[in-house]
Amino acid sequence: MSSSAYLNSEILSELSAKTFQSAIPFPWANPPCFIRSERFLELAASLPAHSSFRPFFGKKRKHGQASHDRYVLDYEDGIELAPAWQAFITELKSTEYRSFVARLLDVPEVSFRFHWHFTPSGAQVSPHCDATHKLGSHIFYFNTEDDWNWNWGGQTVLLDDHGQFTADSSPSFEDFPTEYVASIKENHSLIFGRRGNSWHGVRKIECPEGYYRKVFIVVFYGEKPTYVRKSKNILRRMKRIFADSSKAQKVKTARY
Repeated sequence: MSSSAYLNSEILSELSAKTFQSAIPFPWANPPCFIRSERFLELAASLPAHSSFRPFFGKKRKHGQASHDRYVLDYEDGIELAPAWQAFITELKSTEYRSFVARLLDVPEVSFRFHWHFTPSGAQVSPHCDATHKLGSHIFYFNTEDDWNWNWGGQTVLLDDHGQFTADSSPSFEDFPTEYVASIKENHSLIFGRRGNSWHGVRKIECPEGYYRKVFIVVFYGEKPTYVRKSKNILRRMKRIFADSSKAQKVKTARY
């Protein structure tokens, strides 16, 4: 398999960092065919089963925004996935993609977190700016003509507040004087860099029951997220405790 079996190398090489950084109201690009066309259909047809997702509903948000309701599946090494998805994520971990993201964001290094969201009817993502520890995100839209009517919504809306709001506020869509709507049609994706004004959201989805807005998201960090480091440290401590306990039990058994 070539190093770019899934990713469209032409997009990676042609997307200008200067154009990306100068986009209004903050760095963003909405390229079609970031994934090779035939591979996109393969990935769309082999998404993880809905039964493997955990519900994420009714959660209070930090700055008073409405809950961002959806079903979530976080990627972890060893997770059971279709071969196409394993290969795709391997490419996303590659030097080619990592260098592409670092070039766009103008940073020396970048680390990733991967997750899937399935969002049902009635849910929305209220306007917000991402947390300061994030550098940005790459959202891959995986609905197709066969499972989604584009009039049902699901488009990511990039919002220009013209300097009116602070990131810790909770304005509504109607409060923003200017907006840009990203296309979610087959094989489109949205890349954006976080700044203090990187407002975005998704208006209320209106689709039949049993249908979902399906996205796969690569979240960018300058280094491994704090929660990842903490969880690994906790895991290491638990392993040490378990090992020490096992040794103590063996000693105790030997004595008797």
